[in-house]
Amino acid sequence: MTFRYGVDRLDLDTVNGIANGSVDAVLTSDAIDKINTSRQRVDQMAASDNAVYGINTGFGPLCDTQITPAETNLLQKNLLITHAVGVGNPIDKSISKLMLITKVHALSQGFSGIRLETVERMLKFIELDLIPVVPEQGSVGASGDLAPLSHLFLPLLGEGEFWVGDDIVPAAKALADNGLEPMDLHAKEGLALINGTQFILSHGITGLTKMRYLLDLADVAGAMSIEGMQGSQSPFREELHAIRAFAGNVEVATRMRRLFKDSQNMADHTDCDRVQDPYSLRCIPQVHGASRNAYNHLKELVEIEMNSVTDNPIVISEEEAISGGSFHGQPLAMALDYASIAAAELGNISDRRCYLLLEGLHGLPRLLTTSGGLNSGMMIPQYTTAALVTENKSLCFPPSADSVPTSMGQEDHVSMGSISGRKLNQILGNLEKIFAIELMYAAQAVDFRRPNTCSDIIEQNHALIRTKVAKLEEDRLLKPDIDAMVEFVKSQAFTVTLN
Repeated sequence: MTFRYGVDRLDLDTVNGIANGSVDAVLTSDAIDKINTSRQRVDQMAASDNAVYGINTGFGPLCDTQITPAETNLLQKNLLITHAVGVGNPIDKSISKLMLITKVHALSQGFSGIRLETVERMLKFIELDLIPVVPEQGSVGASGDLAPLSHLFLPLLGEGEFWVGDDIVPAAKALADNGLEPMDLHAKEGLALINGTQFILSHGITGLTKMRYLLDLADVAGAMSIEGMQGSQSPFREELHAIRAFAGNVEVATRMRRLFKDSQNMADHTDCDRVQDPYSLRCIPQVHGASRNAYNHLKELVEIEMNSVTDNPIVISEEEAISGGSFHGQPLAMALDYASIAAAELGNISDRRCYLLLEGLHGLPRLLTTSGGLNSGMMIPQYTTAALVTENKSLCFPPSADSVPTSMGQEDHVSMGSISGRKLNQILGNLEKIFAIELMYAAQAVDFRRPNTCSDIIEQNHALIRTKVAKLEEDRLLKPDIDAMVEFVKSQAFTVTLN
């Protein structure tokens, strides 16, 4: 497919496709016309004696200071340079690329007054894989992501740095190496570039992409743990969830039924005398399902935002540019915090299943070893999951509940959504490690149920684990096993899609 910037509608798969090169994205005549019309309106306002915020005035608390046409270009340059005050490590190159893609789409809708040449230069960066280096800290999430977006667009001026492959190169050198000259920015362009939520948004896109897989993997890990514990299938029956029909719960229960389909191991204890399982097994649809509901909510808002215009002011006619608050990150910030809690809860319940598998219940040996005493078996990796879930709990403080005034009180309520986005991805990174350990435990438990076999999907994933992690017979260094499991999770090697 070919995506048309400023015309078509982005969704999660499309924006990721553009970023990874599987989807072509182009600027068509429709978008070019909208860009040029909006630019003509800005030029008229810039030449006018009437003060129009951000076009012929200063910014923030200097909004009442009018700027002459002769000073306009310098004002735009100064805007980027003075706002590029980010600190900390660079964000992932992939997130910077998503920022570029989503910014091009927003600017191409014809409400920002950007010049066509500037948009085309941004597209050239994407084409050449010249991705600007953006520090991770410094945005308060209103007036948009000022500091990160300033760093993203410094290279237009020949300032800042690019990722060239995996190396960081001064922008001036990278431009020269590719036969490109630094640009001058004209009226309104600096403000159009650095007002917006693309830093928050791109962290949201990245988090959703990880979380979508991890939600599916949570069900697989839970099912393999239940197979190992020989738990009950009854809590996943369709008629139970039809009368409390939260979408996430129903989906998880459906998936769990498929994950147990034709399992000899589950059929082997159909008539056992166990009445019910602990919550971490029995309540998987309710807990995993609630996290799915949070994911769905965030996805809905992120897909609205990636098709929105979030700079300021918004040019709506030849005479009028509205100064509003579309750059404010609160709509995403609150949902990102909600998703952070949802992701952390997936880890909490996974850790509890790890603990259960070690207790020596229902025919499993204590610590998942038949040689306890001399051998510690699988005791200690659960310490790691306990540490990770506690770290995730500490990351669940909602930055969107905080606000520190900036800009001499002009920006007196901010979203802190950039921190919300970063923390979601930290939590998801920890969650990958927690699931890696649960799956290692569950595979060990399933081996104690042999010769019983599990469903095709559980067996397929068990076999994958055994390609790198052998059954633990006697104590050995487990760090390489855990590392291998984490790599399986990070590379999305496990089968999680169900027929």
